[in-house]
Amino acid sequence: MTQVNDPAPNPHATADEVKAAFADPKLANVLYHDWEAGTYDEKWSISYDERCITYATDVFNAVAGEDGQPYPTAMELGSGTGFFLLNLMQGGVIKKGSVTDLSPGMVQVALRNAENLGLDVDGRVADAERIPYEDNSFDLVVGHAVLHHIPDVRAAFAEVLRVLKPGGRFVFAGEPTKIGDVYARKLGQITWYLTTKLTKLPALTAWRRPQEELDESSRAAALEAVVDIHTFDPSDLESMARGAGGQDVRAVTEEFAAALAGWPIRTFEAAVPQEKLTLRWRLFAYRIWLRLSALDKKLLAKVLPRELFYNVMITGTKRS
Repeated sequence: MTQVNDPAPNPHATADEVKAAFADPKLANVLYHDWEAGTYDEKWSISYDERCITYATDVFNAVAGEDGQPYPTAMELGSGTGFFLLNLMQGGVIKKGSVTDLSPGMVQVALRNAENLGLDVDGRVADAERIPYEDNSFDLVVGHAVLHHIPDVRAAFAEVLRVLKPGGRFVFAGEPTKIGDVYARKLGQITWYLTTKLTKLPALTAWRRPQEELDESSRAAALEAVVDIHTFDPSDLESMARGAGGQDVRAVTEEFAAALAGWPIRTFEAAVPQEKLTLRWRLFAYRIWLRLSALDKKLLAKVLPRELFYNVMITGTKRS
């Protein structure tokens, strides 16, 4: 479970490095995600227990179904800390896995998470447009919130299909829609502004993170304009996958009411000291998300256009 000839993480980008990254989306991705790697799971309330196992398997099954499980081999593209792959493995969807990410820090954390969970996983630092695996290597390729970071999505789809075995499947989830990104980003900006301003008040200073941490967060967050390259119309995403050679391509969307609440909650959690986020708070936030997700699935998905939802998921197969 070691990386061979992979670069070391760089979790503390300098101002000069950040400045250079604004002209280089891939460098921006490396710096931003190396910076976030150590706290990413906390920031996004990621866990490797029943809660996230259920979420990951439900998302996977919602777009790809249960046929073909368990997949003997799978690779996660842009794995981050391994959230999607590791929880799918624990849920019985995948037997053996490989994590890849452009960020050395993320690969390092993903491999550590896999080792702690006792899962059979290897990993490489990898550019999604030039995946460092042989043709026909995997039965399944998955990704969560990765396509919108890749400069050339069509090239990435072509690479995914290259490393898939004939008849193999790809599943990508957690991608922002064009409309969803507008309201999610605005809600996040408003929440960050209000939280950081209100916690300057004497009565709320205990809820304020140290200014140095806030400054570093703001500097790294400024890279989001470079890191988050794309938003997607579901139909356009389907066309990209088909254009790369994908078969049986289908896109599904999720989270409208859940996103309207989830983005302010997650932004608030990132803006305050972690010790203030008690188990009671986390359970409260999780229950809100569950209830609103149920509303999305049982009612809103039946009456609203799929383009209004925040997340788009897509699946397809490689020609046999």
